[in-house]
This record gives sequence, C-alpha cells and structure tokens, in this order.
Amino acid sequence: MKGTATLFWIITAFATLLSGVYTVWNLVDVYSGKVEWVGTLGLLLVAIMSTLIAFYLGRLYRAQRGSELPEDRLDANIDDGDAEQGFFSPWSWWPLMLGSSAALVFLGLAIGPWIALLAAPFVFISIVGWIYEYYRGNFAR
Repeated sequence: MKGTATLFWIITAFATLLSGVYTVWNLVDVYSGKVEWVGTLGLLLVAIMSTLIAFYLGRLYRAQRGSELPEDRLDANIDDGDAEQGFFSPWSWWPLMLGSSAALVFLGLAIGPWIALLAAPFVFISIVGWIYEYYRGNFAR
C-alpha cells in the first residue's frame, strides 16, 4: 500500500509540473499567446485527485500500522489475497432484471420521461425479488 501511495504522489508531482509546462507553452505560443484554461485546469484536477488518493492511502497505511497487502510482498502466494468477497446468488435472474430495468429508467431520463415511468415499477419489483429470493420457493430458509 505504501508503494501505491508513493506512485500516486509521483503522479501528483508529474501532473502539477505538466500543468505548469502546458500553461507556459500556451503563453509562449505565437498563435494564441494566452492561457488555454481547459487543459490547464484539467491537469490541475488530475493532480488534485491523485493527491486525494495518495493522502488516503498513506493515512490508511499508517492506521494499519504498516501492514502490507499481499500484492506488495515478494514472498506472497496467490492464495494470500484470495479472501471471501461476499455472497452471490448462483442461479438468480434478478440482477439481470434489475440492470435491464435500471437501464430503461436511465434511457427514459435521456429520451422521454414516459419510459422511466414505465420502467420504475420493474426496478421496484426487481429489488424486492432479489432481496426476498431466499425466503420463498426451493431456497427458503
């Protein structure tokens, strides 16, 4: 984790330096002679975002008292980073239905609100079906 934080600090320094070079280059340019704000602010925002990530990873590393991730150790095995990620329904169709109905809602927001209104009940039905999947039928507990 310390290596990742260091990498993001390097990205911060590079984006800050590049933002300065980009600004000076635009000022020296014969054709424009003025600052091009989109590129300058874009590079500064990259520097700010990588600073936030680097700061967070550094604080997390210190809060864990320097514990290393399996990815950072040279003597680690593949199984060391293989933790349980959660429980997923093996034969469930509800995630597919929820994704499809959510896609229709967003399509309705982009094209016409009537599509979103027709798809909203399907989102609700999909969420309820996915939550209560293991309380009915063959998988009831």
